[in-house]
Amino acid sequence: MADAFALPARGRAERLGVAVTSELVEMIVTGEIGEGDLLPPEGPLAEHFGVSRTVIRESVKRLEEKGLVVVTQGRGTQVSRSGSWNMLDPIILSALIDNDESLGILDELTVVRGHLESAMAGAVAARHTPEEFERIQQVFETMRGMQQESDASRQEDVVFHLTIMEISRNRLAENIAKRLYRRALESNRYQGADYQGAFESTIEEHGLVVDAIARGDVDGASRAMRDHILSSWQRRRLAGPPS
Repeated sequence: MADAFALPARGRAERLGVAVTSELVEMIVTGEIGEGDLLPPEGPLAEHFGVSRTVIRESVKRLEEKGLVVVTQGRGTQVSRSGSWNMLDPIILSALIDNDESLGILDELTVVRGHLESAMAGAVAARHTPEEFERIQQVFETMRGMQQESDASRQEDVVFHLTIMEISRNRLAENIAKRLYRRALESNRYQGADYQGAFESTIEEHGLVVDAIARGDVDGASRAMRDHILSSWQRRRLAGPPS
């Protein structure tokens, strides 16, 4: 039997670099360092973070790879416009959501997710096997049989959406939607406020998606999925910034 692959030990400088990168990402995302601003030179940054210039260079390189900054010879390191940032990067996405006091990024995320899952639900309505539809129906029936909102029903809700994504056969849309959805689910802000009839609304709206898929109604499935995602977020969206 072959020896197990041994991962190289992670150096202290690399760990420091990750920490510095994360802090710089947060400073940029929150606007502490604004779009168009120049980062301080290596020396002051190294002194501020208590690390070597090498760690700072590696951290800036990571920021550049994430689309957060542009390094120009003779000018310095300038923060890019937010439209150039890699919003699907885990560190950037987490910083955006964690600092989303106005819920604006979650509003945007929900719109994007709604469009992606709408397209995937339509694709499933257009093409699915009997076995695939049985999978969808089984998840739906399991959730409906729970009778009330619970951790288990919320988990089945997630499984329902992931199942639709997988069966759509749109790998790019599935990958992007999963990243957005899973990271959003980790946020208390995205969980939002409890509201009366949440479970009943979810069951009814999921049922509309299932019925449209069963009929092969592409437009109906797309519309039902988009309406569900957008309206459920609006119902549980916090009325104001969380305390």
